[in-house]
Amino acid sequence: MNKNSFLFSAKGIYIATFLSLNTVMYAQKKTDISTISEKTLSSILEKNRTYYTQGKVADYIPELGKMDAKAIAFSVVGKNGRVLNVGDVHKKFTMQSISKIIALMIAVNEKGEANVFDKMGYFGTDKPFNYFSNLETTGKPLNPMMNAGAILTTSLISGEGEKPFLKILDMVRYITKDQTIGYNTSVYESEKSTGHRNRGMFYLMKNNGLISGNEDQLDNYFKQCSIELTAEDLAKIGYFFANECVRFDGDAQYKNVELAKLVESQMLIAGMYEFSGEYARTVGLPSKSGVGGGITVSVPGKMGIGVFSPALDQHGNSSAGYHMILDLVKQYDLSLF
Repeated sequence: MNKNSFLFSAKGIYIATFLSLNTVMYAQKKTDISTISEKTLSSILEKNRTYYTQGKVADYIPELGKMDAKAIAFSVVGKNGRVLNVGDVHKKFTMQSISKIIALMIAVNEKGEANVFDKMGYFGTDKPFNYFSNLETTGKPLNPMMNAGAILTTSLISGEGEKPFLKILDMVRYITKDQTIGYNTSVYESEKSTGHRNRGMFYLMKNNGLISGNEDQLDNYFKQCSIELTAEDLAKIGYFFANECVRFDGDAQYKNVELAKLVESQMLIAGMYEFSGEYARTVGLPSKSGVGGGITVSVPGKMGIGVFSPALDQHGNSSAGYHMILDLVKQYDLSLF
């Protein structure tokens, strides 16, 4: 080997080593979330607390309108199930649409992905959560995250009467490791008595041959939306799907890589409704919101995030909650992109 060839070769090895070390260092920087503390979360919470003034508590379901707009909580569940909580961490609120990801998991476990998605799409959307005009055109819900698809998903869970609801409740209790979790009967009754739009979707899908049962199935949907929990519980749910359906304490009873990917992909493209595309650009993580003011977030392979603030923006997502998530994602470079 001549001198020039040797120098060129040595230079190449040096550059390759340098790039390799930088890649490792970048990866370590990107994955180092061990420095997140309650002080970190508290700082982010206080910075974003006043965003509630830019939102409005949902009142189309009368019972939801009674929530304190100033309530706010921020939780993270990280490596080895380490839990960090700040704010109104003991404040309970209803899951609402966040329950859809649990129902989807159960329906797919029972029926298989092909059978579930034969009846609905994988599509994202630019429409709000209660949009259903496509049921008249394509005949099928756009995805399982919008109300029409979620009502159909719950109807696919096997069992008579409230058995499908109890399966969803039991799964929430399992994931959070809290057998005391129940549902708010006042919110359930309020949703049932005012849920005429959802009732319309139910009967359109029944007319289209997608649903064969009676309104018990719709009642199960109203009940699952009324399950009460905390921001910490949402962080544990986010952790569960971020870690291949393994619970925060390491319990791997439901471990399922493909199912976790399915749920997270639906969260990413439709979990924030018509805001999902912009949210994917700004936050870049699988997330699911509920009109009760909660948002659950999965940071794949790493952690779960739960936020609560009941004042909602024009898309039906927690205003302060979104900004807390955004700040944490920026500070720790958590986006997938």
